[in-house]
Amino acid sequence: MVTKTKALLVLADGTTYRGFSFGAPGTAIGEVVFNTGMTGYQEVITDPSYRGQIVTFTYPELGNTGVNHEDQESDRPQVKGVVARNVTYQPSSWRAEQSLPDYLRAHQIVAIAGVDTRALTRHIRSAGAMNGGISTEILEPDALLQQVQAAPSMVGLNLAQEVSTKSIYEWQEPTLPHWQYGAPPQPPRFTVVAIDFGIKRNILRRLVSYGCRVIVVPADTPAEVILSYNPDGIFLSNGPGDPAAVTTGIATAKSLLQAGKPMFGICLGHQILGLAMGGDTYKLKFGHRGLNHPCGLESNVEITSQNHGFALSADSFDANILVTHWNLNDRTVAGLAHRELPIFSVQYHPEASPGPHDADYLFARFIEMMEKYKQRTGTTV
Repeated sequence: MVTKTKALLVLADGTTYRGFSFGAPGTAIGEVVFNTGMTGYQEVITDPSYRGQIVTFTYPELGNTGVNHEDQESDRPQVKGVVARNVTYQPSSWRAEQSLPDYLRAHQIVAIAGVDTRALTRHIRSAGAMNGGISTEILEPDALLQQVQAAPSMVGLNLAQEVSTKSIYEWQEPTLPHWQYGAPPQPPRFTVVAIDFGIKRNILRRLVSYGCRVIVVPADTPAEVILSYNPDGIFLSNGPGDPAAVTTGIATAKSLLQAGKPMFGICLGHQILGLAMGGDTYKLKFGHRGLNHPCGLESNVEITSQNHGFALSADSFDANILVTHWNLNDRTVAGLAHRELPIFSVQYHPEASPGPHDADYLFARFIEMMEKYKQRTGTTV
């Protein structure tokens, strides 16, 4: 029998939810957001893009498939906290190595269950994402509210520096065999330097599977160090926080634009490229976090996996920048390309872990750009 410890969730506007703990004891403060995916909770919890956030899962059952080492997007959970309706303590999956509650406790992640997540999600959609706190030790709402209201807003936070690698390394693992789709892994033909603002492992796996030697560098790596590897292409990764606060990364991207090499950005990397090319960003009311966001043009739609709380302003770009994809739910910018340089980016996740594979072709586009660049510069592929 599981002993249930009382837990409290309080939002910055004073809204209160009571439930029970299924994670570590303690108090966690962060931005409360929601994810609408029906699967992939482990990938979400370990995605560095969720750094500093308390994630509400709208799917009512959490933990059915447990946790395993293969589905982690980084080496540990990155979320501040987890909110769920119901939780399973005994997973039913041949791949499970640990239950979700045991995993969260082992990594000191605070979590609350027994919450009406439908009501909470509707409240966030109406009022907007805001800070909140989960606690098993502060069960008086006003006391927890004081801590929540004292916490900094997500606006202005450079969280990429917290999750980025501290040293340069080479990633060699392709997409795992039982998740392989499309063509089988290709031998390395291109050198790609990936700037790590909070990179997901499955992005690295897709690059390797498409024939890239991938060198991962910290977020604050200078342009001259990146170019010293003579890369065929440069990749800017996903990551957490306010893109406008990643000033070093924006400055590096501006310098790299001058090199004329193929560049590809995903999520935060897309926003950093957009800022480097003269655009502006703004915070969305409650963000896009889920697996079924339609993007593209009306005549060519792909269903995408998304996780972001900021967006680029379409009106902030000059004539050299083309908006290639729109989020068809709210007409926010979902993709960009430079009209003259081999540079493109998307707001969503073509590696889609979890999620659909509609946009996997974007990795092939990056490969094609690098092939053309090599031909144009007189080097062989």
